Amino acid sequence: MLRGKTALVTGSTSGIGLGIAEALAKQGAHLMLNGFGDPDEIEALRSRLARDHGVTVHYHPADMSDPEAIAALMRTALEAFGSIDILVNNAGIQHVAPIEEFPVEKWHAIIAINLVSSFHTIRAALPGMKTKRWGRIVNIASAHALVASPYKSAYVAAKHGIAGLTKAVALETAEHGITVNAICPGYVFTPLVERQIPDTAKARGITEEEVVKNVLLAAQPTRRFVTIAEVAALACYLTSDMAASITGALLPIDGGWTAQ
Repeated sequence: MLRGKTALVTGSTSGIGLGIAEALAKQGAHLMLNGFGDPDEIEALRSRLARDHGVTVHYHPADMSDPEAIAALMRTALEAFGSIDILVNNAGIQHVAPIEEFPVEKWHAIIAINLVSSFHTIRAALPGMKTKRWGRIVNIASAHALVASPYKSAYVAAKHGIAGLTKAVALETAEHGITVNAICPGYVFTPLVERQIPDTAKARGITEEEVVKNVLLAAQPTRRFVTIAEVAALACYLTSDMAASITGALLPIDGGWTAQ
């Protein structure tokens, strides 16, 4: 149980981030949500999580591509809770295109949100974790932190960067009661994955149905999408005391994709 712990989950208004946030709240953790969306829907979500799980839930709309906005998010969380015990770096975007056609602004945005934002959040959260001699950092990477796919140069580069950042920070914090790990999901049917299907179809010159069958699910020997609940369960385990000896790990949850 995480009763009394505080958790900040970036990109947590939908998809994997929301699934992890809800799972942590169910374990008793107070939450700082972050992400984009309709303000009324986000307020309804915040209120529901607080009511259903008996925890305090705050929300901050920080744009994770903006270091100043990230700093404001971290200050707000620290002022609200005193410290951040659990940090889940989940915010991410995607764009699919051949590298010679890849928009430069998309490259910079993907690197900023999928990689650089984690540097800023970790840097701000660590002093409090070190003071308490307890902390859990879970970076949501991807199977693309371990292997590559065509037409995803920025995403693959960012996720490989997350793998290296995870290992480096794990070594720096190993004697402070802090663990740092990366979860590497295969294809989870989230809005992020759904939005890349048309772009992948265009890049490969195939139909959207063929993308799902012959590209996405073909990568996973189980031939099914990983579920949000499965990723959230692994994240919760990594925040538990029973996972105290797991640090610096890149943990695939990919239906066998990276075993091939």
